[in-house]
Amino acid sequence: MQLMRIGAVGAEKPVVRIGDEGYIDVSDVVSDFNEEFFGSGGLATLPGIVAERVEAGRVTPFAGERIGSPIARPHQLLCIGLNYSDHAAETGQAIPAEPILFTKSPNTLIGPNDDVRIPRGSTKTDWEVELGIVIGKRTSYLDSVEDARDAIAGFVLVNDVSEREFQMDRGGQWSKGKSAETFNPAGPWLVTQDEIADVNALSMWLDVNGVRRQNGTTSTMIFDPYFIVHHLSQFMVLEPGDLINTGTPPGVGLGFKPPIFLQPGDVMELGIDGLGTQRQTLLAPR
Repeated sequence: MQLMRIGAVGAEKPVVRIGDEGYIDVSDVVSDFNEEFFGSGGLATLPGIVAERVEAGRVTPFAGERIGSPIARPHQLLCIGLNYSDHAAETGQAIPAEPILFTKSPNTLIGPNDDVRIPRGSTKTDWEVELGIVIGKRTSYLDSVEDARDAIAGFVLVNDVSEREFQMDRGGQWSKGKSAETFNPAGPWLVTQDEIADVNALSMWLDVNGVRRQNGTTSTMIFDPYFIVHHLSQFMVLEPGDLINTGTPPGVGLGFKPPIFLQPGDVMELGIDGLGTQRQTLLAPR
């Protein structure tokens, strides 16, 4: 399935995408794609409801509605740093021995085509196309990497927007450079695992003002999604609906010589195979 939330900010309704034809509205049986939905086994019951409604001809064509993040605000938003071998090389840093973990404020989550605002005082706002993992059930102390598959609801395209001065030159606190408002566009849809043949072989890209900046593949991940979920479960409880950003391939602005950073009016476009595309315009600081 491909889960979406459409509508105005704060008034999104949950729907299931039916290819390019349109969507099935499930807002009468699902309040939202949130912790309650995932934790109560909603992913198991929804396919039958959707199939019945498709059979009954209840597919609604898209009509230019705003697309929100495919999940409601999560309990936590976790991120893995330097998780692509070629990205670690471009930054001149060693390949980590185990996942580098930092957090991002959950209120950074926005829709895939919403505007991104450059923070006040920023000179080094940067882009990062990433694969996101959505947790499907309360999870801790998984016994094996293989067990992590049952803990995952699906995958989503994210842009882990970053402010490099705040991240690297202000006391080494990565979260400060990651948590500005609008810094985590997600979507357009969450794809359940059954629709992805191999999550470790997905092409991904990002353009700025029509110029290709990132062009990579999840095959160069150091720690794959299943390893990451298993690893994190040894240190914390993962809640249903939690989002994990899994790192970015090379081509971020920081890696250019000299570095290239985002300016008001710039446009980012990005995508991952099977997970759709995004487009954001950069706004000036408040």
